[in-house]
Amino acid sequence: MTESTSSTFTSSSYTSPVPVPALDAVAPEVHRGIYGMPMYLSIPTPDLAASRDFWIRGLGFVDLFSIPGRLTHLRRWAFQDVLLVPGERAEQPPAISLGVSCVLSQIAETAARCEELVPGCTSGPREMPWNSVELTVTTPENARIVMTAARPLDPNSPQAQALREVGFDVPAASPSGASPSGA
Repeated sequence: MTESTSSTFTSSSYTSPVPVPALDAVAPEVHRGIYGMPMYLSIPTPDLAASRDFWIRGLGFVDLFSIPGRLTHLRRWAFQDVLLVPGERAEQPPAISLGVSCVLSQIAETAARCEELVPGCTSGPREMPWNSVELTVTTPENARIVMTAARPLDPNSPQAQALREVGFDVPAASPSGASPSGA
């Protein structure tokens, strides 16, 4: 395995659809372009139509394309691809989960939509020590999906100090007390 000689990324060396953490961060539009997927999740379901409905209305995905009876390719932002395929429903949710980035304003609305469709399918939201808010959703297929939204980090907060203590390079606050990012 090759180690990187630099841990500094610039906007020209790394592209992500995830916006900078902010209380008013705006989610990017759904990406409908076709690309070689660097990673995706295939989820077996006994009912493609019902699963498609939950993922679209509850989790905010779109049907990028479908092959009737064989496949539904869902997407939210770029690189958030899920393939629904015919198969048996898992008896229990697995120990593993799929993390899906979102913005803070999407957490409560996603929880409400999912609960309306399948009461009792959500857990949270809860604030995590790695500076995110997470909502866990158990889908009709028994997949565990974790909607995760980064929070802005106050460089003067105890959380920032805790992150520094475990090796994160958290910038110090500016002399005026505002965070360097303006968040």
